[in-house]
Amino acid sequence: MADVSLRNIKKSYGKVEVLHGISLDVKDGEFVVFVGPSGCGKSTALRIIAGLEEITAGELHIGGKLVNQVPPAERGIAMVFQSYALYPHMSVYKNMAFGLKFAKTDKAEADKRVRKAAEILQLTPYLERKPRDLSGGQRQRVAIGRAIVREPAVFLFDEPLSNLDAALRINTRIEIAKLHRHLNATTIYVTHDQVEAMTLATKIVVMNQGRVEQVGAPLELYHHPQNQFVAGFIGSPKMNFVKGKVTAIDGMGMSVDFGEAKPMAIPFAGGGAKPGDSVTLGIRPEHLGEGTRHAMVLTGTVDAVEHLGEASYVHVRRDDGTMLTARSPGDSRAEIGSRIPVSTDVDHLHLFDAEGKAFPRHSKADAA
Repeated sequence: MADVSLRNIKKSYGKVEVLHGISLDVKDGEFVVFVGPSGCGKSTALRIIAGLEEITAGELHIGGKLVNQVPPAERGIAMVFQSYALYPHMSVYKNMAFGLKFAKTDKAEADKRVRKAAEILQLTPYLERKPRDLSGGQRQRVAIGRAIVREPAVFLFDEPLSNLDAALRINTRIEIAKLHRHLNATTIYVTHDQVEAMTLATKIVVMNQGRVEQVGAPLELYHHPQNQFVAGFIGSPKMNFVKGKVTAIDGMGMSVDFGEAKPMAIPFAGGGAKPGDSVTLGIRPEHLGEGTRHAMVLTGTVDAVEHLGEASYVHVRRDDGTMLTARSPGDSRAEIGSRIPVSTDVDHLHLFDAEGKAFPRHSKADAA
């Protein structure tokens, strides 16, 4: 396997720059997921690594070798696309072996690789079937098997689960995770689905408008987002945001007026903030519940209630129009149109300045 290094990678189409100097290191054996909204540049970055797009500026290294001008077939990569792109007239076996035949691999070696990949992907009973006789999940596994038999240094996945229904996405996601553990292969995976990113990745790269917003382990991004964009993108349902103004700052933190009865003292370092500055409070739905049992209380009118069985999501509209989502027990009795309080503990708050940058939280040492 191999590591992958991007150094100040830029990509332009004419005068339009779509990647603005991306730098990233993917270590040997890591499972790295590029995630972000449509049009953020994640698939373009993947295609650059694959050699399917030319680099406008910057350097790309795979296994320590500069590959800017190296053709895709010589980069030691294998790519799985969103579409299965299987040959309909060929059996599963022949689909998986086709690339090896094209590469003039010895027949015995090719047969060994195909059967080994089929065993890993639980495709052995289907080797003589045609793609039309397979489910969507099985077809995607054939596409993955076609990549495995090449024994690449790096696996690239471009939204491979987008064409599957919800149940198949979950099953195939589990299979891909198992496959990575089995092969311990360097893997770069693109998706717009942050649930896929959280469950698959050893490291997530959050992208927005052609730039990298934050890189880190899934739980690091969940608990310590560096800015409001990452905070709002990571987590499902997405984080609630409440506008406020700083009223005072002292050694213990700052007081923020968020439109309720009185300003709330919250333990965040000032970071250059001053009274009168606009800030945004972030609260995850799973940390916001019905009632007043926690220190920070917000009130509003119930707009909708989603009963999911084990939990209910209560959607509350505040007087200023801000929508909040609170996670409640499955037997929540919140009624549409009723006015209710929801609350959270200050330890679960996130705070962002007017530009969306996260304020640092006061440590216990700072308080002492």
